[in-house]
Order: sequence, then C-alpha cells, then structure tokens
Amino acid sequence: MGSEKKIILVTGGSGLVGQAIKQAKQQDPRENETFIFLSSKDGDLKDPAATQRIFERYKPTHVIHLAAMVGGLFNNMKHNLDFLRNNILINDNVLQSSYKLGVKKVVSCLSTCVFPDKTTYPIDETMIHNGPPHSSNFGYSYAKRLIDVQNHAYHQQHGCHFTAVIPTNVFGAYDNFNLEDGHVIPGLIHKAYIAKKEGKPLVVYGSGKPLRQFIYSIDLAKLFLFVLREYEEIDPIILSVDESSEVSIGQVAQIIADAFQLEHGIVLDSTKADGQYKKTASNKKLRGYQPDFQFMPLKDAIERTVQWFNLNYNIARK
Repeated sequence: MGSEKKIILVTGGSGLVGQAIKQAKQQDPRENETFIFLSSKDGDLKDPAATQRIFERYKPTHVIHLAAMVGGLFNNMKHNLDFLRNNILINDNVLQSSYKLGVKKVVSCLSTCVFPDKTTYPIDETMIHNGPPHSSNFGYSYAKRLIDVQNHAYHQQHGCHFTAVIPTNVFGAYDNFNLEDGHVIPGLIHKAYIAKKEGKPLVVYGSGKPLRQFIYSIDLAKLFLFVLREYEEIDPIILSVDESSEVSIGQVAQIIADAFQLEHGIVLDSTKADGQYKKTASNKKLRGYQPDFQFMPLKDAIERTVQWFNLNYNIARK
C-alpha cells in the first residue's frame, strides 16, 4: 500500500466495530492514515444526495463500510422488508459514491447470516450464494449478500477494488445492549445486570444448546485493519475465531453469570425460539494470511465487556 496519504472514511463509526477500530488503530498507528468516523448525525446514508455530500466533503481514498440497519432475531422476524430496503439503499449509496469519487478501496462488513440455511459445515467464503438464507432474517441477509454481488460487478465493469469481510458474532464495548433487539452476548449481559440487582437468576431464552463462534470487537478491528492494508482479493474473507472455539449459548450465559457473580445461576426458558442450531464458519482462508493471529480468550473478552457495561451503564445503548 506504500506511504501515500490515506483518508479512511468509516461509516457507522460510532457503533460496536467502529469504536473498536478507533482503539485498534491507536495500538497500531500508521503515519500516512487519517481516519474519519461517521455517525448517523453526519447524514442519512439512505439518501443518495446526502451520501454524496459526505463523500465530497471528506474526499476519502479508502472506506470501511459498517453502517447498517441491524437488529436481533425477534426484531428481524417482524420487519424483514424494512431491513431489506434500508440496507439496500445504504449499501448502494456508499458503493456508488465510492465509485464516483474514485475511492481506491472499500471494505464492507457482511455477516454470517448471509450463508444458506441448508448447508454443509463448516461454511466457507465460496458458499454464500448456494441457497436461500434462514427465513427469520432473510431481508437483512439478502441485502448483505448483494454487497458481494455489487463488489464483483463494480470490479468487472469499472475495475473498482471493493471487497468485504464476514465476521462471526461480534461483541464488546459500545454494543447494543437492548433487551428486545440486542444480540446474544449484550442481551444476556444486560439481563444479568438486572438479575444481579434484583437477586434473581439469569433467564436464557431457548434451550441454551445452539452453538456460535464469538469474536471480540478489538480482535475483529485488528483484522479489519489487516484487510484494509493488505488484503487484495475482491472475494470476501471470513473473520472468525477457530472452529474449536465454538461455544454453546448455555456456556456463554454461564461465563456472564460468573462475571456478575450471580448467586442464583441461570435458568433456561425453552418455550422461546432458538434460531439456527449452528453456523460454524471456517477461518482457513484467514489463517492462510494470518497463521499466528492470537484471539483473546472468550472468558477474558466477556469479562472486559461486562466491566465496560458496569462502568458505562448510563451511556450504553439499551
């Protein structure tokens, strides 16, 4: 990438991953990089004119595209059309403005929900379009899949270097800890906080059996910087912990209960839906590039996130 000056625009820069990238770039700074972190206050990315104004104002050479309309399982099930339309608009505007203003590289953020519901495991990058996604959040999933389609189309037609990463379940400071539409770890952390206050057990929705690979936001941010600086493919790359690090929701709940020192432990509410049983992703491609990357152990990462939530309860999104 040389030493030419880079202006890196981060959409969705105030969220979980954006905040982690702020921290990661300070741990591994480069003199030629200037980062600009956008938040929704900077303009509506669903609006093409507003998006173009942002790009004309900052004139980025590189873009990390994190902005999205996101939500947990139950929120997605109720609003598939909204998730589809709003994310298509955001992604199209960001990629088209990047093309029009000559951005050298865009790294967009997908999600493991882009993968087919009926599939063999472990899932890898070649399988994205092999069948329909899970029906619970098909709107969000198809909008995210289309980023990959657009990346290849912009490359084929205009020679653009637009690529994407596919993280597994991300968590950490600055997450959305909302009880209704937060993801698994932040939702359980908020519930455990309340359970601790009320002297009750932590109630976990579902059987506790589904398996997930969780990645700490700071680890993901370090890998994002590697992709931005060194990854040359258009095809996406899965950013995940190793397959051997897959854990059950029940195990995660126990780590969280322990971090809060809950006296009444955890209770499983099996009347609630589980979602997909597993989504095991292969990080073989990542390990080809980064064989020695060390992920923070899950227990340590959850403890740090719990500590952050306790200290920042008043400002946390919830």
